[in-house]
Amino acid sequence: MIGALTAGWTRVFGVLGRLSSYRLVLLSLAALAAIAVVLSLAGLVGPGPLELIVTALVLAVVCVVVDVALHRMLRVPPRVESSLITAAILLFVLFPTLDPAGLAGIALAGAVASLSKYLLAWRGRHVFNPAAVGAAALTLVGIAVPALGASAWWVGTPAMAAPVLVLGVAVLWRTEKLRMVAGFWVIAAGVAFLRAVALDSAAGVEVDALAILTQVTLSSPYLFLGAFMLSEPLTMPPRRWQQFAVAALVGVLAGWPIDVGAFTLGQEFALLAGNAFAFAFTWRAAVRLVLEGRRDVTPTVRELTFRARRPFAFRPGQYLELEVPHRRPDARGTRREFSIASAPGEMPVVRIAFKEGSKSSYKRALAEVPVGATLAVTGVWGDFLLPTRSTAPLLLVAAGIGVTPFVSQLRHLVATEADRDIVLIYVASDASELAYREEIERSGIPVVVYSRDAPPDLPAQWRWAGRGVRVDAEGLLRMVPDITARHAYISGPPALLADLAPALDRARSLTTDAFSGY
Repeated sequence: MIGALTAGWTRVFGVLGRLSSYRLVLLSLAALAAIAVVLSLAGLVGPGPLELIVTALVLAVVCVVVDVALHRMLRVPPRVESSLITAAILLFVLFPTLDPAGLAGIALAGAVASLSKYLLAWRGRHVFNPAAVGAAALTLVGIAVPALGASAWWVGTPAMAAPVLVLGVAVLWRTEKLRMVAGFWVIAAGVAFLRAVALDSAAGVEVDALAILTQVTLSSPYLFLGAFMLSEPLTMPPRRWQQFAVAALVGVLAGWPIDVGAFTLGQEFALLAGNAFAFAFTWRAAVRLVLEGRRDVTPTVRELTFRARRPFAFRPGQYLELEVPHRRPDARGTRREFSIASAPGEMPVVRIAFKEGSKSSYKRALAEVPVGATLAVTGVWGDFLLPTRSTAPLLLVAAGIGVTPFVSQLRHLVATEADRDIVLIYVASDASELAYREEIERSGIPVVVYSRDAPPDLPAQWRWAGRGVRVDAEGLLRMVPDITARHAYISGPPALLADLAPALDRARSLTTDAFSGY
């Protein structure tokens, strides 16, 4: 059952992975804006259609102009897509208007949001969500100049709830933040419910639990805040438990806003507090890598070796996001995630590997990066980590290029002289595509190879499953008789993971690491 669910989850992830997370967010926000305009014609949302259109244009122009100007001043490639995402988020956070003073306030919020990407940044990472900064700035300025307006979060209306939910789930599925944001929403809605009950009770008003529950679920901005702002990768900490801690903090503060004299610390301030908390986990994550060399580890897989200008911490099995600016990027953008193939002890040397032959503009640009060039790492994330209990028996399943996180883990085990009960299932298209054979052999673990042809000169602890043998439940049980006692870890392209996951139903647990965008 777990394997079937994992397979379905991974297939959807693979489809969504054809778009970069930024492109998917932008398209989703554009769809929400179009839906809002249609709903406004029927009077189902607060702003009118003309107010929505004019406000959207003002925000788009301001955000793009400020970003382009700063990009030219700093001599870095422009990110128009990021600018439009910031503008689109602000469209739903601020109240659209045709009033000149109100539009001036909206333009101010857009400019501050764009400036914050550079002024409130640390080593290439946003410290705070730019849209939240812009909304908070307008709220604070609006205290002195009320005509400029303040944040409104009008997106939290019943008519917008279903579109936000559907498109938000798609975004969160792609960014693998669905569980985190679901936890945030439950906490925020629960705290808001308790607050409303407490306020009604204190005022002597009869408590209508159903009405309050409807209000906090359908007429609150929590869905939008979680899906399109809290989940922003550049303000997220690297580990899942850290992300849940941030989500819990934001959920409490969003559900029970704190009154501070002239204004209330609303949704944007709750998110900024969460961003500040997350910064404690992420401030060292963004680094620069200098390319030192490349080598072919199989006929189609190439390894890149970098030297980090400033050492950074990671754990074996985690991945980094590498940016390669290039002209005319395709729908998957200029950033891509790679499992780190080197061990932490090799720092400042950092290794990644990728499969050539892809038609993506990113892969072509990466293959052409000259030795000595510097690339930016926007962060290090991941929970694809081996259990801390060293006696836990493990089954590692590598599908093609998915062997890279296991290589990092095995290199680390060799370097630390750790002794663990591990069996590796290595699935490759043919014997020539078995990458990192020497590194895996050095670990001394048993390996079962699934490939079309028999690999030559297999080490003593390696076995070939046989010609035409597929990885299925019965075959795995024959090769790994104690599979029910083992914790299974599977890594590789989403489509291949979806095919393999059902075969691992008998394992004690199943952890996956799908490579998005491949």
